Amino acid sequence: MLPPPSEVYLDACATAPPAVEVLEAMARAHREAWANPSSLHGHGLAAAERLERDRQALAARLGCGGDELLIVSGGSEAIHAALVGSDGPLEPGRVLLSAVEHPASYAAAAALARRGWDVQLLPVDRRGVVDLEDLQRLLTPPTRLVSVLWGQSEVGTLQPIEAIGALCRQAGVRFHVDAVQVVGHRPVDFSRLPVDLLSCTAHKLQGPRGVGALLVRRGVRLQPLIGGAQEGGRRGGTEPVALVAGFAAALELADRRLAAHGGGDPLASLRDQLLADLRRLEGLRLSGPEPDGPAGRLPHHISLLVDGPEGRPIGGRRLVRELARRGYAVSSGSACASAGAGTAGTSAVLLAMGYDPAEASSGLRISLGPWNSPDDLAGLPAALEQARRGVAVAPG
Repeated sequence: MLPPPSEVYLDACATAPPAVEVLEAMARAHREAWANPSSLHGHGLAAAERLERDRQALAARLGCGGDELLIVSGGSEAIHAALVGSDGPLEPGRVLLSAVEHPASYAAAAALARRGWDVQLLPVDRRGVVDLEDLQRLLTPPTRLVSVLWGQSEVGTLQPIEAIGALCRQAGVRFHVDAVQVVGHRPVDFSRLPVDLLSCTAHKLQGPRGVGALLVRRGVRLQPLIGGAQEGGRRGGTEPVALVAGFAAALELADRRLAAHGGGDPLASLRDQLLADLRRLEGLRLSGPEPDGPAGRLPHHISLLVDGPEGRPIGGRRLVRELARRGYAVSSGSACASAGAGTAGTSAVLLAMGYDPAEASSGLRISLGPWNSPDDLAGLPAALEQARRGVAVAPG
């Protein structure tokens, strides 16, 4: 079924609509730099030049050298390249992940487990924040690798990456950060972060799907997942020149928006007003940290637990369908629940944060993008209240 023509898109954490400037940059690259950048004739050299320009532009905006930026197909491949690629250069040992990671990280950790690694999850508190004391206790042999999600897509939690990285540096443990939800919403300077590996992707910031990057600190060796001469021998396959052009254009737009607002994401004020309006409704609770609390929160993100008029939790997926009927595209908080934890519709993230199964099935996520305006959001509280009451009385 096609979405209503007037549907307001509020699911930026899933993916973002490509910006016009991104599509134009990709169209130019398709016209002018369509050849294989490894070819030595004029067409290939034109593609290689465009690829290098865009690589350097991405690197400059992410605070790394061009040689530290590995082009990959997206966030999932970047995570696997960081974790699974560490097997070989590092002897098998213990790998630590938070209990609220993206499923791609758990899949990569499972691959490490099959190669003899011991996988251990770091507990989180009610806000979804990693316990630093537990982390420090475990940063002893045989721990060799830590991987933590910077911005949690389901509940919006920002982990204390600087503190975690400092502990890893002190212990001599390799540290990977999944920054997929963060890049584009706050300045990222890889050169100043205590991080060895950082993953990001284009489609969360109005770039194209199918391209991302893994930032690799100089001196950190990885075993390539895909053999080949491209990317300095670290990742085989003909580079997607047009996709990289779109990625560079998207990151430029995001950086301009941040710079125009003193480094802060202007979506935060839009989010805060919407959250204040939603909190006037009954039966809604915020999950994850408070926007102005000591634990940080993604600036464009709202996550709610929803109860019906009788006080019992309502299934988030049913609410998503009801809101879609009313012209609002949002997400269930359980849409990215970790594989292997919980039943269908139950969020493994919320379970890890201490919520009971009924509550963990009632999550609703609203994530904003630069395309949204106050007018887009004005009718959402009333639509959510109608959906909440409609689901509560509907059979099934």
